[in-house]
Amino acid sequence: MEDLVGDIARGNVTEVKVVLASVVMGLACYQLFLIAVGYGRVRPSFLAARPASLAHRAVGDALVVMVVVVALMCLSYFGFGEDTTVHVVAATALLAVLALKIAVVRWWHGLGGLLPFLGVSVFGLLALTWLTSAGDFLAER
Repeated sequence: MEDLVGDIARGNVTEVKVVLASVVMGLACYQLFLIAVGYGRVRPSFLAARPASLAHRAVGDALVVMVVVVALMCLSYFGFGEDTTVHVVAATALLAVLALKIAVVRWWHGLGGLLPFLGVSVFGLLALTWLTSAGDFLAER
């Protein structure tokens, strides 16, 4: 799998991972705006709550795919390093909370009151994961 990832990224696995993770982080910020509109906390004249909520769901579905791709790239190419403990713990927690959030949205509707907490947790864990990998890489440049 490591060779496949290296071939797909043309030997630039770290750079590809940083770009993908940064796109995910940017879209996650957009997600916060969309759900703030969806919940009525922000009321821009150009976007109503219902379309914002639908966009939040659609963008979220795409983000899940991107997060899984980046996670698989990390695991298959880099593995678990000793100096990446915070990154690995944050990324594992991110995937677990993200899976829980998806379960609440799709099947466990009775726990819908947890969605704001789960969403903020996903964002925070994503930011920590990004900072301990892509953020470090970009700071070195």
